[in-house]
Amino acid sequence: MNGRELLWPVRVYYEDTDAGGVVYHASHLKYFERARTEWLRALGFEQDRLIREERVVFPVRRLEIDYLKPVRFNEQLTVSTVMTTLSTTRITFTQTLLRPDGETVAAAQVLVVCVDMDTFRPRPIPESILAEINA
Repeated sequence: MNGRELLWPVRVYYEDTDAGGVVYHASHLKYFERARTEWLRALGFEQDRLIREERVVFPVRRLEIDYLKPVRFNEQLTVSTVMTTLSTTRITFTQTLLRPDGETVAAAQVLVVCVDMDTFRPRPIPESILAEINA
């Protein structure tokens, strides 16, 4: 991970496309979700361990996405994930889906909230995570 940015490769599978052979809009969300998981993993945190040991998850609270260019079966892409804001309970990410030449095909702003697994209410992000983010 380079600072607060993670570049994560993805390939478009047949199952990601619609009847017209273009990536279905919801598939973009899967790419972005996987990249946020890898962003957290690059900091040293596995989500299953966070659930078990810290009793937290990071559900999406808000998502805004722009679909800019069509993407087709078998294309290789990169998801850029950048943390843009951090508060005690929330993280905002800017995520872009890029072709190898750097062309942006989709861009999203994603707000996730740290939620207690027992109450499903917002709670402070664990200090261990904040320490790695701020390292």
